[in-house]
Amino acid sequence: MNNILKLNSPKWLNDIRHMAVATLCLMGTSLSASPPNSEQAKPNVVIFFTDDQGTLDANCYGSKDLYTPNMDKLAETGVRFTRAYAHQVCCPARAMLMTGRHPQRGNVSHWTQGDARETKKGRNLLLEEVTLAEVLRDSGYKTSLFGKWHLGAHLDHGPTEQGFDEFFGIRGGFIDNYNHYFLHGEGFHDLYEGKKEILSDGKYFPDLITQRALKFIDKNQDSPFFLYVAFNIPHYPEQPDKKFDARYADMEMPRQSYAKMISTTDDHMGQIMQRLEQYGLTQNTIIVFMSDNGHSTEKPYIKVDNHKSGLPKGTYYGANGGGNTGKWRGQKGTFFEGGLRVPAIISYPSQLPKGAVRNQAVTAMDWMPTILDLCGVAKPDVKLDGKSLLPVIKSETAESPHTDLHWQWAKRWAVLDGNWKLVGTADKGQFLANLNDPQPEMKNHLRAKPEVAKRLKALHDAWLDDVQPTD
Repeated sequence: MNNILKLNSPKWLNDIRHMAVATLCLMGTSLSASPPNSEQAKPNVVIFFTDDQGTLDANCYGSKDLYTPNMDKLAETGVRFTRAYAHQVCCPARAMLMTGRHPQRGNVSHWTQGDARETKKGRNLLLEEVTLAEVLRDSGYKTSLFGKWHLGAHLDHGPTEQGFDEFFGIRGGFIDNYNHYFLHGEGFHDLYEGKKEILSDGKYFPDLITQRALKFIDKNQDSPFFLYVAFNIPHYPEQPDKKFDARYADMEMPRQSYAKMISTTDDHMGQIMQRLEQYGLTQNTIIVFMSDNGHSTEKPYIKVDNHKSGLPKGTYYGANGGGNTGKWRGQKGTFFEGGLRVPAIISYPSQLPKGAVRNQAVTAMDWMPTILDLCGVAKPDVKLDGKSLLPVIKSETAESPHTDLHWQWAKRWAVLDGNWKLVGTADKGQFLANLNDPQPEMKNHLRAKPEVAKRLKALHDAWLDDVQPTD
């Protein structure tokens, strides 16, 4: 079956794949899980995936200058991870989350197609990849994605082709929150209900997706559901809710602008959490909160006349670089810890520890097998690179499920083994870092430790051979 699943298959073969996944889910559950008993309904699943939220950018992570009561509440009612890794940019992190696999296996090793109306098909997540939404839907869950997809915008691909009953949001990478245009290059409009383009000029996008999430909970409160809220914030353009202007009035820039965006994100999370509480669903709902990569320092502006958004040439819409990484070096777009290490929390009050902290290395790929174990749903018949985090969640002394970790994006890559990290680029050579250094990743140990670099490069080469799709 695995060989069949890896074919670049037509729709009829994908339908067979979905039937096979459903059959496997009915056959039994993972022995390592603690599935709901017969008298307990299957837990609901809510994932909050924020966009460009930096390594320490929540009050519960030590950024006491930030107002994040809802993120903090999740930490109080769940397990907070201090060494959680996503990716350096958006697309691969979302592939990791959705498939539990390295993004290279699903064709996500470079930017995916952004404009759904492009006549030539670009890079999209392969349809034969099995998503968390597909597995949960085939197990009786209602599934929805409100927010950002960014795994390929082509209309033959996308959320409704990969397990989501409902989708409202952006198929590409980011938009202006009010005119809903992608702003790089000449721009294009990007707001969709499923495959239908939606015109809603002037309405604040975070409000739109939050309202849809609330309606989804209203409609499905009596049956198990999977709600994936993929916020497009605090990603630029930094357009926060004005209710936070007064709170941060005395904070210096650029932190002020970014802080408002973080609190805006937290506030929208809180609206959804309050609706769960209103229906008495909190205790039996798994909530996962994570960011896709570190904070952004990008500084783009509109470079063309007659931009499709209507914004004039010269308009600045980038980030202001106000993220907090503490001692860690780097930001979005780098393989340093500040680009890869992100906030991550899981809360499931009826089943998991509360107020716990875990320092083991975990990744975005681990959420899929962890959630399936907690839901008592069998894993799909594909190779998962993520590992169930139940042993780590249950014990602060458990070993990390990963002996080494790998990332690759275009011609750049990184491998992490213990506290040694080797970063490689096509034009700047290699950088060997030790995370135990007093100032981590500032010193290149390449000349002093060539044998370590050689060992890590061998690990990377073997990993790359394994994850690259075969033609």
